[in-house]
Amino acid sequence: MVFAVNEINDDPEILPNITLGFRIYDSCFNEMLAVDGALQLLSGTEKAIPNYICEKISKMVGLIGDLQSSNSVAVARMLGLYRFPQISFGSALSYLSDKISFPSFLRTTINDKIQPYYFSILMIHYNWTWIGILAADNDFGLYDSELMRKDIEAAGICVAFFMRISAQHTRDQSLSILQVVRKSSAVIVLLYCSMLEIIPFMKVATEENITGKVWVSSGSFMASPIFSYKEFWKTLNGTIGLKFPLTVIPGFGTFLFSIHPSLYPKDIFMKLFWGDSFGCVWQNENDKPESPVNGTFYCTGQENLRTLENRGYNAAASGYAIRVYNAVYTLAHGIDNMISCRSGSPCLNTSGLHPWKILQYVKRVRVKNTAGQELFFDENGDLISYLEYVNWQALPNDETQFVNFAVLTKIPESHIVLNNNTIFWSGGYTKAPTSKCSASCPPGYRKAPQKGQPVCCFDCILCSEDEFSNETDLTSCMKCPEDMWANMENNDCWMRNLEFLSFKEALGGTLATISVLGSLFPLSILTIFIKNAETPVVKANNRNLSYLLLLSLFFCYLCALMFIGFPNSITCILRQFIFGISFVMCISCILGKTMMVVIAFNLTQPRSSRRMWLNSRVTNTLVLVCTAIQVIICAGWLAHSPPFEYHDKKSKMGTIIVECNKGSPVAYSCTMGYMGFLATLCFVVAYFARKLPGSFNEAKLITFSMLIFEAVWISFIPAYLSTTGKYMVAVEIFAMLSSSSGLVACIFLPKVYIIVLRPEINNKDRNKLYLSK
Repeated sequence: MVFAVNEINDDPEILPNITLGFRIYDSCFNEMLAVDGALQLLSGTEKAIPNYICEKISKMVGLIGDLQSSNSVAVARMLGLYRFPQISFGSALSYLSDKISFPSFLRTTINDKIQPYYFSILMIHYNWTWIGILAADNDFGLYDSELMRKDIEAAGICVAFFMRISAQHTRDQSLSILQVVRKSSAVIVLLYCSMLEIIPFMKVATEENITGKVWVSSGSFMASPIFSYKEFWKTLNGTIGLKFPLTVIPGFGTFLFSIHPSLYPKDIFMKLFWGDSFGCVWQNENDKPESPVNGTFYCTGQENLRTLENRGYNAAASGYAIRVYNAVYTLAHGIDNMISCRSGSPCLNTSGLHPWKILQYVKRVRVKNTAGQELFFDENGDLISYLEYVNWQALPNDETQFVNFAVLTKIPESHIVLNNNTIFWSGGYTKAPTSKCSASCPPGYRKAPQKGQPVCCFDCILCSEDEFSNETDLTSCMKCPEDMWANMENNDCWMRNLEFLSFKEALGGTLATISVLGSLFPLSILTIFIKNAETPVVKANNRNLSYLLLLSLFFCYLCALMFIGFPNSITCILRQFIFGISFVMCISCILGKTMMVVIAFNLTQPRSSRRMWLNSRVTNTLVLVCTAIQVIICAGWLAHSPPFEYHDKKSKMGTIIVECNKGSPVAYSCTMGYMGFLATLCFVVAYFARKLPGSFNEAKLITFSMLIFEAVWISFIPAYLSTTGKYMVAVEIFAMLSSSSGLVACIFLPKVYIIVLRPEINNKDRNKLYLSK
């Protein structure tokens, strides 16, 4: 501040014929002292007299300060009543931007609302989602830290602990806080406090040798002189924080090294600074010359300040220097604008330099300082600026440095741009540490919140069979498309396999071969029957029905082929229609043959009028009627709710079962039930006619064939319901082939045996001999 005032006074371009002066008061981090100092400045006396100006003409035109937000708030409430310009170089409390409550407050530091945003971006960059916060135990420290807490939580970062530290804390209180810090799994600890609170806390932390934590600090902490305390270097080494970009003020370094107590005899801090810097004490009048005091020596005034350059006494040592410099310059340029008529307003002379008039000109200042920075305030009285990420490092040669390791860019989106500088991580880490409540969920898993814990604490749950996740830490899994399924790791979707009974696979090919070969049996038997049509065996039980039965059995075998291959709507309709008609026609023929046997043996009178029932037209009509009923059932089924192609994507993981949906389960049940009813009726009739005499009586054969037929289809029901996919179709085909083979074997093989191998039995005379025997 002294340097800036001297520089302005020596500059003929700004405030010509006006000499700036200053009065400095130390608020000692105390609100009461800050208010008292401000009242003294306003009163113009050594003792504060509120609401009175004891000087005839006040020379005070503005106040630079204070550093702490709590002090600035107390002073700004009072100065705002008089519209007295107040420019702070360190108070970052966002509440101070309220121009209704603090109309005359301006600042050259950054608003606290900006810091949470910077911290959020930093934590997102390093994927730190689990942090602890230590905040100053006062109204303003808690206010700002709560704002920060809300902002970082909105960014998806969770707070593991939120503790308050105070300058008045005892060692036991500090130990209890450190116990929480040590036990927490959060590696990142955010320090949101000033030097006043952190020094006693860090003393205890250093004594307890707290390790494994990375300290991240707010801007006010990084700009404080705490880093000059060598006893804290081991603990604080590697601290990450925010600072204004380093701006070296031209000529400031030369000024620093030219300071001497003789130049400022009334400065009460000068001799203290000199003695602490060089380890000496100033000699009082009663002390003997050059005699040591407590192991030190008297100061001679010949000490060289340049020896302190590597120990932090240089132009770049304090981040506040440029902000104090800017505060003085903006106030001076505001006064200059007012008296030089540059703003377009009426010109005022020096007698009209009232603070409330100066305030409006200071707010509209827009100039460049000697370092090339453009200075102007926004509508909230905040100086537009930006921060950079720094890493404080204590070097082995007892030197310290702030290393700028990253900046924040806002074009097109905010993201961190790392510099090439190496970061020294505190806590003993050699690379960026991980700070999470729970380990990341890999692809294939989703996050499941833990009950009663923050959202950052979760369990990893494997995605379900038809879901996947291809990124880490997803809160929900995504459904695979209908024609795809999740792989074994559930991190991607693969095309599903189509499952249907194909001619190309072993099972489908085998069943198709059996179906074709099986259809040759009824055709071969039909050929044999036609060639031996006039023999007793063929003529015995209505040969036309036998022909029709063999033909229907031929279709029963071949209809199995309709169930093999890729199903589509046409094949789904045809397979059920052909299956239902073929088997009902087959059973109807057997029922007709059975009824014919029963009628023949019950009509013993040759000229009985009931012998008309032995006419072949009766059995043909019976077959036609029974088959017609099945045709009507199938027609109604097809008209109301026909079978259709269906893709089952749920029954089998990773497979789409292509099958025929029955359409109407009731119609399907009616079709099968009607066929079962005819088979049961045929079995009952044949069973009662099994002991009727006659060499060519088919009742016993029909009884056995129906027994096999019903056994096959009854066992088919549980087998069909317990399988899925192509095996369900295979079971149905097996039932068709088995029941058809049972009918061929039981009804026709004995006859073929007689016709082919025992032709001597196949005549009427032999038949009579056989009957007598």
